[in-house]
Amino acid sequence: MTSVSPAVTAVRSGAEQATGRVRKRLSGRVASAVAIVIAVLWTTPTFGLFLSSLRPEDQIKTTGWWSFFSDPQLTLENYQEVLFGTSSSSGKMASFLINSIVITIPSVLFPLAFAAFAAYALAWVPFRGRNWVYIGIFALQVVPMQMALVPLLSFFSEGVSVFGLQLMPAWELEGPARFAQVWFAHTCFALPLGVFLLHNFMSELPGELIEAARVDGATHGRIFRRVVLPLVAPALATFGIFQFLWVWNDLLVALIFAGGTPDSAPMTVRLAQMAGTRGNEWQRLTAGAFVSLVIPLIVFLSMQRYFVRGLLAGSVKG
Repeated sequence: MTSVSPAVTAVRSGAEQATGRVRKRLSGRVASAVAIVIAVLWTTPTFGLFLSSLRPEDQIKTTGWWSFFSDPQLTLENYQEVLFGTSSSSGKMASFLINSIVITIPSVLFPLAFAAFAAYALAWVPFRGRNWVYIGIFALQVVPMQMALVPLLSFFSEGVSVFGLQLMPAWELEGPARFAQVWFAHTCFALPLGVFLLHNFMSELPGELIEAARVDGATHGRIFRRVVLPLVAPALATFGIFQFLWVWNDLLVALIFAGGTPDSAPMTVRLAQMAGTRGNEWQRLTAGAFVSLVIPLIVFLSMQRYFVRGLLAGSVKG
Protein backbone atom coordinates (compact mmCIF):
# COMPACT_ATOMS: atom_id res chain seq x y z
CA MET A 1 0.00 0.00 0.00
CA THR A 2 1.21 3.50 -0.75
CA SER A 3 1.18 6.05 2.03
CA VAL A 4 -0.13 9.57 1.61
CA SER A 5 2.17 12.37 2.70
CA PRO A 6 1.01 14.82 5.38
CA ALA A 7 1.15 17.67 2.85
CA VAL A 8 -1.24 15.92 0.49
CA THR A 9 -3.54 15.11 3.42
CA ALA A 10 -3.53 18.75 4.51
CA VAL A 11 -4.33 19.95 0.99
CA ARG A 12 -7.20 17.50 0.71
CA SER A 13 -8.53 18.49 4.12
CA GLY A 14 -8.37 22.17 3.23
CA ALA A 15 -10.15 21.56 -0.08
CA GLU A 16 -12.90 19.57 1.67
CA GLN A 17 -13.37 22.32 4.25
CA ALA A 18 -13.58 25.00 1.55
CA THR A 19 -16.09 22.91 -0.39
CA GLY A 20 -18.15 22.46 2.78
CA ARG A 21 -18.19 26.20 3.45
CA VAL A 22 -19.28 27.00 -0.10
CA ARG A 23 -21.98 24.33 0.02
CA LYS A 24 -23.25 25.66 3.34
CA ARG A 25 -23.45 29.20 2.01
CA LEU A 26 -25.26 28.14 -1.16
CA SER A 27 -27.79 26.13 0.83
CA GLY A 28 -28.46 28.82 3.42
CA ARG A 29 -31.62 30.87 3.77
CA VAL A 30 -30.23 33.92 1.99
CA ALA A 31 -29.05 31.89 -0.98
CA SER A 32 -32.39 30.06 -1.16
CA ALA A 33 -34.28 33.36 -1.07
CA VAL A 34 -32.10 34.79 -3.85
CA ALA A 35 -32.67 31.64 -5.94
CA ILE A 36 -36.44 31.93 -5.49
CA VAL A 37 -36.40 35.61 -6.50
CA ILE A 38 -34.36 34.82 -9.62
CA ALA A 39 -36.71 31.95 -10.52
CA VAL A 40 -39.77 34.19 -10.15
CA LEU A 41 -38.23 36.97 -12.25
CA TRP A 42 -37.15 34.43 -14.87
CA THR A 43 -40.55 32.76 -15.23
CA THR A 44 -42.74 35.88 -14.99
CA PRO A 45 -42.38 36.86 -18.70
CA THR A 46 -43.24 33.30 -19.77
CA PHE A 47 -46.27 33.27 -17.49
CA GLY A 48 -47.37 36.65 -18.85
CA LEU A 49 -46.95 35.39 -22.42
CA PHE A 50 -49.08 32.35 -21.63
CA LEU A 51 -51.86 34.44 -20.08
CA SER A 52 -51.79 36.90 -22.97
CA SER A 53 -52.17 34.07 -25.48
CA LEU A 54 -55.38 32.97 -23.72
CA ARG A 55 -57.01 36.40 -23.34
CA PRO A 56 -59.62 37.79 -25.78
CA GLU A 57 -58.48 40.16 -28.50
CA ASP A 58 -60.18 43.25 -27.09
CA GLN A 59 -58.59 42.78 -23.67
CA ILE A 60 -55.08 42.03 -24.82
CA LYS A 61 -55.06 45.17 -26.98
CA THR A 62 -56.34 47.48 -24.23
CA THR A 63 -54.93 46.16 -20.92
CA GLY A 64 -51.87 44.36 -19.64
CA TRP A 65 -51.80 40.67 -18.83
CA TRP A 66 -51.77 41.38 -15.07
CA SER A 67 -55.33 42.74 -15.35
CA PHE A 68 -56.45 39.14 -15.87
CA PHE A 69 -56.62 38.68 -12.09
CA SER A 70 -59.24 41.44 -11.76
CA ASP A 71 -61.26 40.39 -14.82
CA PRO A 72 -60.45 36.76 -15.68
CA GLN A 73 -61.53 35.82 -19.20
CA LEU A 74 -59.95 32.99 -21.19
CA THR A 75 -60.40 31.77 -24.73
CA LEU A 76 -58.76 29.27 -27.10
CA GLU A 77 -59.75 31.24 -30.17
CA ASN A 78 -56.24 32.67 -30.51
CA TYR A 79 -54.69 29.20 -30.80
CA GLN A 80 -57.44 28.11 -33.18
CA GLU A 81 -56.72 31.05 -35.47
CA VAL A 82 -52.95 30.72 -35.26
CA LEU A 83 -52.79 26.99 -35.91
CA PHE A 84 -55.76 26.19 -38.11
CA GLY A 85 -57.15 29.52 -39.34
CA THR A 86 -57.96 29.82 -43.03
CA SER A 87 -58.20 33.59 -43.39
CA SER A 88 -55.37 35.70 -44.75
CA SER A 89 -54.79 37.28 -41.33
CA SER A 90 -54.49 33.98 -39.46
CA GLY A 91 -51.20 32.33 -38.61
CA LYS A 92 -51.72 28.99 -40.40
CA MET A 93 -48.86 27.70 -38.27
CA ALA A 94 -49.82 24.02 -38.09
CA SER A 95 -47.88 23.20 -41.26
CA PHE A 96 -44.95 25.35 -40.11
CA LEU A 97 -44.95 23.47 -36.79
CA ILE A 98 -44.65 20.18 -38.66
CA ASN A 99 -41.84 21.66 -40.77
CA SER A 100 -39.96 22.66 -37.60
CA ILE A 101 -40.24 19.12 -36.25
CA VAL A 102 -39.10 17.63 -39.57
CA ILE A 103 -36.12 20.01 -39.64
CA THR A 104 -35.12 19.71 -35.99
CA ILE A 105 -35.14 15.95 -35.34
CA PRO A 106 -32.71 14.93 -38.14
CA SER A 107 -30.63 18.06 -37.49
CA VAL A 108 -30.10 16.76 -33.95
CA LEU A 109 -29.67 13.05 -34.67
CA PHE A 110 -27.20 13.41 -37.56
CA PRO A 111 -24.57 15.54 -35.78
CA LEU A 112 -25.10 13.55 -32.57
CA ALA A 113 -24.28 10.28 -34.34
CA PHE A 114 -21.39 11.62 -36.43
CA ALA A 115 -19.87 13.50 -33.49
CA ALA A 116 -20.06 10.40 -31.28
CA PHE A 117 -18.29 8.25 -33.89
CA ALA A 118 -15.62 10.87 -34.52
CA ALA A 119 -15.06 11.53 -30.81
CA TYR A 120 -14.57 7.83 -30.09
CA ALA A 121 -12.12 7.47 -32.97
CA LEU A 122 -10.12 10.50 -31.82
CA ALA A 123 -10.11 9.32 -28.21
CA TRP A 124 -9.50 5.55 -28.44
CA VAL A 125 -8.48 4.56 -31.99
CA PRO A 126 -4.75 5.17 -32.51
CA PHE A 127 -3.79 6.45 -35.96
CA ARG A 128 -1.18 8.79 -37.36
CA GLY A 129 -2.08 12.48 -37.20
CA ARG A 130 -4.89 11.98 -34.71
CA ASN A 131 -3.92 14.98 -32.60
CA TRP A 132 -3.68 17.24 -35.65
CA VAL A 133 -7.15 16.18 -36.77
CA TYR A 134 -8.51 17.00 -33.32
CA ILE A 135 -6.78 20.40 -33.34
CA GLY A 136 -8.24 21.14 -36.77
CA ILE A 137 -11.76 20.27 -35.61
CA PHE A 138 -11.29 22.40 -32.51
CA ALA A 139 -10.08 25.33 -34.63
CA LEU A 140 -13.22 25.20 -36.78
CA GLN A 141 -15.21 26.50 -33.81
CA VAL A 142 -13.71 29.97 -34.23
CA VAL A 143 -15.02 30.28 -37.80
CA PRO A 144 -18.20 32.41 -37.76
CA MET A 145 -21.21 30.64 -39.20
CA GLN A 146 -21.99 33.64 -41.42
CA MET A 147 -18.71 33.12 -43.30
CA ALA A 148 -19.79 29.63 -44.37
CA LEU A 149 -23.27 30.53 -45.59
CA VAL A 150 -22.24 31.82 -49.05
CA PRO A 151 -19.85 28.91 -49.86
CA LEU A 152 -22.40 26.41 -48.64
CA LEU A 153 -25.17 28.03 -50.68
CA SER A 154 -22.86 27.95 -53.71
CA PHE A 155 -22.23 24.27 -53.03
CA PHE A 156 -25.95 23.56 -53.11
CA SER A 157 -26.76 25.69 -56.15
CA GLU A 158 -23.65 25.15 -58.33
CA GLY A 159 -22.06 21.93 -57.08
CA VAL A 160 -18.30 21.38 -56.83
CA SER A 161 -15.96 21.91 -59.77
CA VAL A 162 -12.15 21.96 -59.88
CA PHE A 163 -10.41 23.46 -62.94
CA GLY A 164 -13.59 23.14 -64.93
CA LEU A 165 -14.13 19.50 -63.96
CA GLN A 166 -17.52 18.93 -62.29
CA LEU A 167 -16.90 16.74 -59.25
CA MET A 168 -20.38 17.04 -57.77
CA PRO A 169 -23.49 18.36 -59.51
CA ALA A 170 -25.77 21.02 -58.06
CA TRP A 171 -28.48 19.78 -55.75
CA GLU A 172 -31.26 21.83 -57.36
CA LEU A 173 -33.81 20.91 -54.69
CA GLU A 174 -37.26 22.41 -54.52
CA GLY A 175 -40.18 22.22 -52.10
CA PRO A 176 -39.95 19.75 -49.20
CA ALA A 177 -36.75 18.31 -50.67
CA ARG A 178 -34.98 21.44 -49.41
CA PHE A 179 -35.16 19.96 -45.91
CA ALA A 180 -32.02 18.01 -46.86
CA GLN A 181 -30.11 21.27 -47.33
CA VAL A 182 -31.06 22.45 -43.84
CA TRP A 183 -30.10 19.08 -42.31
CA PHE A 184 -26.74 19.21 -44.08
CA ALA A 185 -26.06 22.80 -43.00
CA HIS A 186 -26.97 22.27 -39.35
CA THR A 187 -24.93 19.07 -39.24
CA CYS A 188 -21.85 20.85 -40.59
CA PHE A 189 -22.20 23.75 -38.17
CA ALA A 190 -22.74 21.48 -35.14
CA LEU A 191 -19.99 18.91 -35.70
CA PRO A 192 -16.96 20.92 -34.43
CA LEU A 193 -18.56 21.69 -31.07
CA GLY A 194 -20.12 18.21 -30.81
CA VAL A 195 -16.85 16.41 -31.49
CA PHE A 196 -15.01 18.66 -29.05
CA LEU A 197 -17.49 18.13 -26.21
CA LEU A 198 -17.92 14.38 -26.66
CA HIS A 199 -14.19 13.83 -27.10
CA ASN A 200 -13.54 15.50 -23.75
CA PHE A 201 -16.01 13.13 -22.06
CA MET A 202 -14.83 9.98 -23.83
CA SER A 203 -11.14 10.66 -23.27
CA GLU A 204 -11.79 10.81 -19.50
CA LEU A 205 -13.13 7.25 -19.39
CA PRO A 206 -10.84 4.80 -17.55
CA GLY A 207 -8.39 3.22 -19.94
CA GLU A 208 -8.56 -0.03 -17.97
CA LEU A 209 -12.19 -0.37 -18.99
CA ILE A 210 -11.38 -0.17 -22.69
CA GLU A 211 -8.39 -2.49 -22.35
CA ALA A 212 -10.45 -5.08 -20.48
CA ALA A 213 -13.00 -5.08 -23.29
CA ARG A 214 -10.24 -5.50 -25.86
CA VAL A 215 -8.76 -8.41 -23.91
CA ASP A 216 -12.19 -10.06 -23.99
CA GLY A 217 -12.12 -9.83 -27.77
CA ALA A 218 -14.49 -6.90 -28.25
CA THR A 219 -14.11 -4.89 -31.43
CA HIS A 220 -14.21 -1.11 -31.55
CA GLY A 221 -17.82 -1.22 -32.67
CA ARG A 222 -18.81 -3.41 -29.75
CA ILE A 223 -16.84 -1.29 -27.28
CA PHE A 224 -18.50 1.82 -28.62
CA ARG A 225 -22.01 0.38 -28.33
CA ARG A 226 -21.76 -1.61 -25.09
CA VAL A 227 -19.20 0.33 -23.03
CA VAL A 228 -18.75 3.91 -24.20
CA LEU A 229 -22.28 4.97 -25.15
CA PRO A 230 -23.92 4.05 -21.81
CA LEU A 231 -21.20 5.93 -19.92
CA VAL A 232 -21.42 9.12 -22.00
CA ALA A 233 -25.22 9.19 -22.21
CA PRO A 234 -25.42 12.41 -20.08
CA ALA A 235 -22.96 14.12 -22.44
CA LEU A 236 -24.98 12.99 -25.46
CA ALA A 237 -28.17 14.31 -23.86
CA THR A 238 -26.51 17.64 -23.05
CA PHE A 239 -25.28 18.16 -26.59
CA GLY A 240 -28.63 16.96 -27.95
CA ILE A 241 -30.54 19.53 -25.88
CA PHE A 242 -28.24 22.35 -26.95
CA GLN A 243 -28.54 21.35 -30.60
CA PHE A 244 -32.31 20.96 -30.36
CA LEU A 245 -32.75 24.45 -28.88
CA TRP A 246 -30.39 25.95 -31.43
CA VAL A 247 -32.08 24.38 -34.46
CA TRP A 248 -35.62 24.96 -33.19
CA ASN A 249 -34.99 28.67 -32.60
CA ASP A 250 -32.90 29.17 -35.75
CA LEU A 251 -34.10 31.66 -38.35
CA LEU A 252 -31.05 32.49 -40.47
CA VAL A 253 -30.09 29.00 -41.68
CA ALA A 254 -33.67 27.93 -42.24
CA LEU A 255 -34.54 31.10 -44.16
CA ILE A 256 -31.51 30.75 -46.45
CA PHE A 257 -31.56 27.02 -47.17
CA ALA A 258 -35.25 26.13 -46.71
CA GLY A 259 -36.79 29.33 -48.03
CA GLY A 260 -39.93 31.04 -46.82
CA THR A 261 -42.53 28.86 -48.50
CA PRO A 262 -45.11 27.00 -46.37
CA ASP A 263 -43.96 23.58 -47.62
CA SER A 264 -40.46 23.88 -46.13
CA ALA A 265 -40.16 26.91 -43.81
CA PRO A 266 -40.14 26.40 -40.00
CA MET A 267 -42.11 28.29 -37.36
CA THR A 268 -39.43 30.92 -36.83
CA VAL A 269 -39.85 32.10 -40.41
CA ARG A 270 -43.63 32.32 -40.00
CA LEU A 271 -43.32 34.21 -36.70
CA ALA A 272 -40.98 36.70 -38.35
CA GLN A 273 -43.49 37.20 -41.15
CA MET A 274 -46.35 37.69 -38.68
CA ALA A 275 -44.37 40.21 -36.65
CA GLY A 276 -43.42 42.13 -39.77
CA THR A 277 -46.78 42.24 -41.55
CA ARG A 278 -49.29 41.90 -38.70
CA GLY A 279 -47.57 43.48 -35.74
CA ASN A 280 -50.92 44.75 -34.44
CA GLU A 281 -52.35 41.24 -34.11
CA TRP A 282 -50.89 40.77 -30.63
CA GLN A 283 -53.23 37.96 -29.65
CA ARG A 284 -51.98 35.83 -32.56
CA LEU A 285 -48.34 36.73 -31.99
CA THR A 286 -48.49 35.70 -28.34
CA ALA A 287 -50.25 32.44 -29.17
CA GLY A 288 -47.77 31.67 -31.95
CA ALA A 289 -44.80 32.51 -29.70
CA PHE A 290 -46.07 30.19 -26.97
CA VAL A 291 -46.65 27.37 -29.47
CA SER A 292 -43.03 27.68 -30.55
CA LEU A 293 -41.94 27.78 -26.90
CA VAL A 294 -43.83 24.83 -25.46
CA ILE A 295 -42.11 22.01 -27.40
CA PRO A 296 -38.49 22.91 -26.49
CA LEU A 297 -39.69 23.53 -22.93
CA ILE A 298 -41.12 20.00 -22.78
CA VAL A 299 -37.92 18.55 -24.25
CA PHE A 300 -35.74 20.37 -21.74
CA LEU A 301 -37.85 19.44 -18.71
CA SER A 302 -38.08 15.79 -19.77
CA MET A 303 -34.29 15.53 -20.18
CA GLN A 304 -33.28 17.87 -17.37
CA ARG A 305 -31.71 15.17 -15.21
CA TYR A 306 -29.43 14.07 -18.05
CA PHE A 307 -28.60 17.69 -18.79
CA VAL A 308 -27.47 18.30 -15.20
CA ARG A 309 -25.43 15.09 -15.17
CA GLY A 310 -23.76 16.09 -18.39
CA LEU A 311 -22.81 19.50 -17.03
CA LEU A 312 -21.40 18.01 -13.83
CA ALA A 313 -19.68 14.99 -15.39
CA GLY A 314 -15.95 15.26 -15.12
CA SER A 315 -16.07 18.22 -12.75
CA VAL A 316 -15.03 16.07 -9.79
CA LYS A 317 -12.45 13.31 -9.89
CA GLY A 318 -11.48 10.81 -7.27
